[in-house]
This record gives sequence, structure tokens and C-alpha cells, in this order.
Amino acid sequence: MNLDFRGEVLAELTRNGLVESIHTGHLIMLNSDGSVHKIKGSVDMPIFPRSTVKCMQASAMVGSGLKLEPRLLALAQSSHSGSQIHQDGVLEILAGVGLQESDLQCAFDKPLGEAERATWGEKPATRLAMNCSGKHAGMLSTCVVNGWDIKSYLNPEHPLQIAILNEIQALANTKVANKTFDGCGAPLFAMTTRELATAIRAITISEEPVHIEVMGAARAFPEMVAGVNRLTTRTMRSVPGLFMKEGAEAVEVVSLSDGRTLVFKISDGSWRAFGAIMHAALLEWGITTTEEVFNVYGGANIVGRMQAVI
Repeated sequence: MNLDFRGEVLAELTRNGLVESIHTGHLIMLNSDGSVHKIKGSVDMPIFPRSTVKCMQASAMVGSGLKLEPRLLALAQSSHSGSQIHQDGVLEILAGVGLQESDLQCAFDKPLGEAERATWGEKPATRLAMNCSGKHAGMLSTCVVNGWDIKSYLNPEHPLQIAILNEIQALANTKVANKTFDGCGAPLFAMTTRELATAIRAITISEEPVHIEVMGAARAFPEMVAGVNRLTTRTMRSVPGLFMKEGAEAVEVVSLSDGRTLVFKISDGSWRAFGAIMHAALLEWGITTTEEVFNVYGGANIVGRMQAVI
């Protein structure tokens, strides 16, 4: 395995004082002025940021004329749990421009949220329930507003996707390293962990009305960005001015209103250390959140836990 890809240990799972498992990866913390507070791993190695760039995709949409109330704008940058309020919201976005569920071209899936998926049961997967359907509805709405073709909106050469690419590159102050497609079917662009942190800090402290609108919507409606009982929702609710967005294959971005920014990528793609890493990183900035305890059991007894190593 490439040692650069492994990064450094970010979290350890212990059992009776013995390290049983580790999670390695890449982490960067930026101070409010953009200087580096901490680095672990290879933060200059390209990664796919996955859904952590949805705020940038949304800002490109708003910059191209998309007009949504804050609740629905939060949904347009979400990886939602697939609850009824999320699915109804997606239909509301589509109906606002005369479209319907059949116009979505995201992948078919069952709800992302554990409770929502359990309730869904054996029903077939749908595009509406897919966690990126809010983003896709926003993309379609932007196309209608501009008179762009809605059948080819996922083509990398489509005007919408070009606008998104330009927005991401401008915020990250870089050219993307690799172009492919995300799990939902939308174009996806690689960048380094450092560049992703640069972009998130930039959109957080930006005074441009579009950026203020997008970030404000996410902070005001975190349950639309994620869902009930999700780590993202709980953390954004508990820390005023905090923005947070997770991405598939264990990518996480966090920013505070003054520009302090945390970005990490866990190499094995597992999310189970997210809570421990988040809690420890925010403590370094003097911010106390409810600790996301991940206990290790020996029968009915707690014999270890997940702990951050940052």
C-alpha cells in the first residue's frame, strides 16, 4: 500500500488498554487567518472530496440564478437522510419550476438515515429517496431558470457543470487534479486536503452575497443538510456559526464563522471515528461539544473506546 495514501494515525480503538484497531488519514486545521494550526498525513495528495463540496455546487447554482428559500437551499446542498420532509422538499423544488421526480437523474437508492432506511424496509430504491436528490433538484431548477437543457445536466460540458467547476477552482485557488463522476452521477473533481480546506475557509469568510446566502441556509437548517440525530445536525445545532459537511469515503469539513477550518480524510473510508476526531479538534480551539462516545464492549461491560490521536 502507498504510504502517502495511509497518512498518519488519526484515531485508535482500544480494548483493555491495548490498541486493537487504528484509523489513519490526512488532517489539516487552519487558523482564522489561514495559517496552518496542525497537519497530519499527506495533505498535498489529491483526494475526491465527495459531498463536502456541495456548498460550492450550491453557490454556483445560486450565482447562476437559482432562487430558493433558505430551507430548500439547505436541502440543495445536502446529503439528506431521506425522511419525508426531505423527499417532500425535493418535490417542492422541482414543482417550483414545473418538473417532477421523473426528471431527476441521480442514482436510485434507499434512504441514507438509519431510522429512515429501517422504516423504508423492502420497498424498491428510488431517485427521490437518494441522499443527493436535493442537489439534483437544485441543478435542474438552475437549468430551467437559465433555459439550459435538463436532459444533459450531468454532462461535464454542460453550462451548469462548467459553472460549478469554475466556482470550486476559484474557491480552492487551484486547478482540479482529476475529473470523474460521484456516486450520484454528478461530475466530481479531485483536490488535495489542503486545497479543500482553503476552499471551505474561503466560502466561510466570503462577503459575497451568494456565499453568505448558501452558508447561512446550511447553518439555519442543519436538519435539511443532514437529518435528525445525524452528527452533522447535532454539531451545527450546538455550536453557533459552525458549518459542517461530511462526504462519502470518510471526508469531513468543518468551519467556524471566523475562518478556522478543519478538514480530514480517513484512509479506510470508515466514518466511525468522526465523532472522536471532531470532538478533539474542536477542543483545541476551546469549543466543547457533547463527546460522541464510541465504546468497546466485553459482554455487557465497557472495556475500551475510540479515541482521537491528533
